[in-house]
Amino acid sequence: MELTVSVKIHYQNTHFITSAPDIRHLPEDEGIEIAFAGRSNAGKSSALNRLTNQRGLAKTSKTPGRTQLINLFKVREDCHIVDLPGYGFAQVPVELKKKWQKSLGEYLQKRESLKGLVVLMDIRHPMKDLDQQMIYWAVDSHIPVQVLLTKADKLKSGARNAQLLKIRKDSAGFGGDVSVDVFSSLKGLGVDQLRNKLDTWFAPALVDLVENDDIDE
Repeated sequence: MELTVSVKIHYQNTHFITSAPDIRHLPEDEGIEIAFAGRSNAGKSSALNRLTNQRGLAKTSKTPGRTQLINLFKVREDCHIVDLPGYGFAQVPVELKKKWQKSLGEYLQKRESLKGLVVLMDIRHPMKDLDQQMIYWAVDSHIPVQVLLTKADKLKSGARNAQLLKIRKDSAGFGGDVSVDVFSSLKGLGVDQLRNKLDTWFAPALVDLVENDDIDE
């Protein structure tokens, strides 16, 4: 069951902590982490920047798939966002792709502090094989999933709503806790809903801080 607290998180205070090639190089496995994942060129970096109202927080690249590190950001005490490497596009050797895929799988299956996964998909090209594999990994690990259908401004409202309904119907087949919403970094569509979702996932950490009198109103 999701917890709620009266304190709102100020995502604009989010700042970069570190990059790591795999989970063994990440900080201690504690607090709450929410991971963002998606195919290269799905708009993940733009979504993170819009979420936090920081244009340069997550670096965007003209060559999708080249940045293959796990990037950790601190939102506030005991609350972190993890930017996972983009997948499925990079023009790199097969062996390197396999290594990246293994790192992603290890993170999703072994990181105890991971409490939510945001999977971003271009609304025009959703639910590719690797997208589905990411969701299955999360469901198998009992991690809730928020699917964001990005670049929603590229479709007219009728086509956008039709695609949303279709993906929501398809997502029921995964089992587990999988939500689907449209998103546009350019127009701000879905940003408030995303923040509210993250608030609920971070809530247990905030409750602990309230009980310890360590939170700012």
